[in-house]
Amino acid sequence: MDDKQEFSKYEKARIIGARGLQISMDAPLLVKMDSEELDGVNYDPLKIAEKELNSGVLPISVNRPMPRRKEESLEKIKIEETKVSDVQKEEIEKQEEKDIAEGGEMMEFADSGEESENVSSVNVEKSEELE
Repeated sequence: MDDKQEFSKYEKARIIGARGLQISMDAPLLVKMDSEELDGVNYDPLKIAEKELNSGVLPISVNRPMPRRKEESLEKIKIEETKVSDVQKEEIEKQEEKDIAEGGEMMEFADSGEESENVSSVNVEKSEELE
């Protein structure tokens, strides 16, 4: 492991966890620690593994796969612009309106006067029901 190489927090967690598991399964320690230091870390395998990682003696490498760059030549798509005259657009709109009229009921816009009459008649009906 290079001293210059920096690990992300996720890589450090993975390395310390893997090494801590090895230490808990009685793997030999790679760092010389006397009994006072072991008592200081309370014989915690994760703390011992962290000390080993910080000292740079772990023979663990990290593989960082990078995405493969593909260079593909894409064919340019030719977009043909069709010019439609105003007369043709009006004919298309009339045809669409005709199809809508044949297919279903066509609603007309409500006048503001009609709307207020309907609302007032509903209010009168509700007040009669309450009495």
